Amino acid sequence: MRAVIQRVRDASVEVDGEILGDIGIGFLVLAGAARGDTESDAIWLARKIAGLRVFRDHEDRMNLNLQAVDGSVLLVSQFTLLADCRQGNRPSFTRAADPEEAAPLVELVVERLRNQHGIRVKTGRFGADMKVALLNDGPVTIILDSIEDRQAS
Repeated sequence: MRAVIQRVRDASVEVDGEILGDIGIGFLVLAGAARGDTESDAIWLARKIAGLRVFRDHEDRMNLNLQAVDGSVLLVSQFTLLADCRQGNRPSFTRAADPEEAAPLVELVVERLRNQHGIRVKTGRFGADMKVALLNDGPVTIILDSIEDRQAS
């Protein structure tokens, strides 16, 4: 699984004019599942998101995680994170998991963040045309990829 995590002061996601989720301080997480990803990839991703220490402490160092700042997560599924742009100008999305494979993995990340890590999580709607708004804080943007983690191990 691949995720782009942005530290935010606030973020929201809207579908058909309705705000489905909004948060204050925390992370906007754009998450996508690749073909062949498993539950272990989703569990790894949730653990990494929960543990990221990118919030400022009293010494102005990025040293605190979500729980330390009482932060939340707005998680939005985004298959385009798996785009392959190596050839031509039109991205290929063949690396992205089919919706039937991806949706349960994205939901598992949400479930693990909530139940295993005690983090408040709001979400968009899987497969919908979503409008995402955010106030990036820093900016701080982190990319996590479980495939790269497996290859490094």
